[in-house]
Amino acid sequence: MKIWPSPAFLMRHDGASRQIYGYLLLLPAAVFLVAFTHYPIIATLWQSVFGAGINGKPAHFVGLENYRALLSDDTFMVSVRNNLLYAAITIPLAVGLALLMALAVNRRMRAGGLVRAAFFIPSLLPMVAIANLWLFFYSPQIGLLNRLLAWFSLPAVNWLGDPGSALYCLMAVSVWREAGFFMIFYLAALQQIDPRLAEAADIEGASPVYFFRRVQWPLLMPTTLFVLINASMNAFRIVDQVITMTNGGPDNSTHLLLFYIYRTAFSYWDLHYAAAMTVVLLAILAAIALIKFHLLDKRTHYQ
Repeated sequence: MKIWPSPAFLMRHDGASRQIYGYLLLLPAAVFLVAFTHYPIIATLWQSVFGAGINGKPAHFVGLENYRALLSDDTFMVSVRNNLLYAAITIPLAVGLALLMALAVNRRMRAGGLVRAAFFIPSLLPMVAIANLWLFFYSPQIGLLNRLLAWFSLPAVNWLGDPGSALYCLMAVSVWREAGFFMIFYLAALQQIDPRLAEAADIEGASPVYFFRRVQWPLLMPTTLFVLINASMNAFRIVDQVITMTNGGPDNSTHLLLFYIYRTAFSYWDLHYAAAMTVVLLAILAAIALIKFHLLDKRTHYQ
């Protein structure tokens, strides 16, 4: 027996019935959104104000004690500083390289599809596989990079064993992987620009640099805003790469925030302290997103 009202039936009734029909259509997506987004956030906030039980005792309310403990946690402070530096370097490099790659493959060229595939393939590989591949490059004895240095009679470098270079080596891996992924968005945006604009620029004698600065770049701002938000989230959720390549060392030089949260929750089993750090991470991401929207949304030209 058919009990679901048809759209034709609802169209003959008042606006309230049509609104109910619309809400029912949105209900499945809303259920998943609440179950996997809003509820975990609320549960994490609630768990962060409790302390871990001792000697089998249940967790007890501690208020903001976990957050005060973060201020005196040297490892947490190092993780935040490392992650901010990681984001400050990898985001502009990955986005800038993605834009250059998109501009390059957007032109007509021989084997253009092959070049696009070569740029995009690294983003399809699992991070664990990529990390193991780059471990071979960074190996102190037989690594590809040290082999290249030996050809020029230069001393070998312990890339991942030196606190001064380990974090930058992880950055190189992230930029190499993410640039091809962001390139796809820029390439799609470039192909949506009306080709008549380029023809008009040629007639006026505008240089490619001037055309990019005055026409293409403003029209790419919505894509840039989207890419920057995604790049920011990616920069603060690095954990599998750290585990595979450095495990946070040497001397906590590659200790990133999500890695510290993971280790605190699943190695030390201090879920409440890890929840407090997760709230701080969410606050950092929200602040970065708001700043980028405030700075870039006014300069964004929607077609």
